Amino acid sequence: MELAYKVIEEDSKYLMQSFTRWYPLVIDHAKGSLIYDVDGKEYIDMNAGIGVMALGHGNEKVIKAVEDQMRKFFHYSLTDFYYDLAVRVARKLVSLLPFDGKVFYTNSGTESVEASIKIARGHTGRQYVIGFLNSFHGRTFGSMSFTSSKSVQRSMFSPLLPSTLLVPYPDRHNPLCREDCSSSVLSYIEDWILRKVVDPNDVAAFILEPIQGEGGVIVPPREFLQGLEKISRNNGILLIMDEVQTGIGRTGKMFAFENFNVKPDLICLAKALGGGIPLGAVVGRSEVMDLPKGSHANTFGGNPLALAASEVVLEEIPGLLSRVSKLGEEIRDILSLARSPYLDEVRGMGLMIGAELTKDGKPYEDGLAKVLNNSFKRGVLAIGAGESVVRLLPPLTIEEDLAVKGANVIKEEMEKL
Repeated sequence: MELAYKVIEEDSKYLMQSFTRWYPLVIDHAKGSLIYDVDGKEYIDMNAGIGVMALGHGNEKVIKAVEDQMRKFFHYSLTDFYYDLAVRVARKLVSLLPFDGKVFYTNSGTESVEASIKIARGHTGRQYVIGFLNSFHGRTFGSMSFTSSKSVQRSMFSPLLPSTLLVPYPDRHNPLCREDCSSSVLSYIEDWILRKVVDPNDVAAFILEPIQGEGGVIVPPREFLQGLEKISRNNGILLIMDEVQTGIGRTGKMFAFENFNVKPDLICLAKALGGGIPLGAVVGRSEVMDLPKGSHANTFGGNPLALAASEVVLEEIPGLLSRVSKLGEEIRDILSLARSPYLDEVRGMGLMIGAELTKDGKPYEDGLAKVLNNSFKRGVLAIGAGESVVRLLPPLTIEEDLAVKGANVIKEEMEKL
């Protein structure tokens, strides 16, 4: 790894080290579901750039669409002018929704969250927004105000956005949860927060991930999201779903909220939406997407190159959904068979999968590091989530044999702990 370590040394010298790398992977090129490092080693990609490369690397349809658009024009700010491609992609996005909607394009997930907060406050005329503990929504100030999966994400940066509250998210690690986690959390919100802390008439929106990603691939009870939707409707509060990681087919549905039979008012998107080119969006009910002219805009949102890639993504992903569900179940079954006293639970939906490691009833962080590093050494790329969860987010197009091989390597490394 001589060349790789040279790059890593220079990276440390020239880049601010405010992020954490899992292992010393220095990428040279990629194709499909395989990654190749600068020293020529091949890896099975069970990460997809944190869920971005849904159609895999080097997808020929995406490449052709972007190349064709490059020959037309690279950029001409959508918030000041018009182009048909932006309308075509928006029309396709809206056609996937269970309601009449409109789109606002952004450049990233955190910017989508920021925009959704402004839209909710602007539409309702209310100031409070309620988020959930253990969530991850981004690292800019508005989104960071609701991010709480690790304290380091918020440390040093206060004061954050005012008029925000964080409440528990229902999962079995929650000390509020006894027998019925949904009922406990919903009662806490309705009977305590909305009666004793903030008047519901002052609350613009709830914002949450339908499945918490960075927090550990936490899948809430179906009844919880349905109950939260009922509270929202009864009090004129908007429901914002952060689908940055879960959206665009990741869970076996185009949007994760479809698995729970609920209808949000605003949906935040990014990651897979742009096919590897930075693109985000807020998609919402038409009557809610009503900010006045001049109140919100950006320069690069709806960049034509990203939209060209997105048009391909939105055409291709619907045909993969049943495969995503089936393959995800196969991977979860493999991981669940690991003979390890440290494997606490395997969970997830579709190709969003988490295997939690615990030791003496507590998160096993050293175990997570060992599994990820040893899998890397054997040619399999995965990442972590929560405190000690092996997180798998492979391309939705990953070949079954590669997915099975990668899952088995991770299973074996969990057994070696």
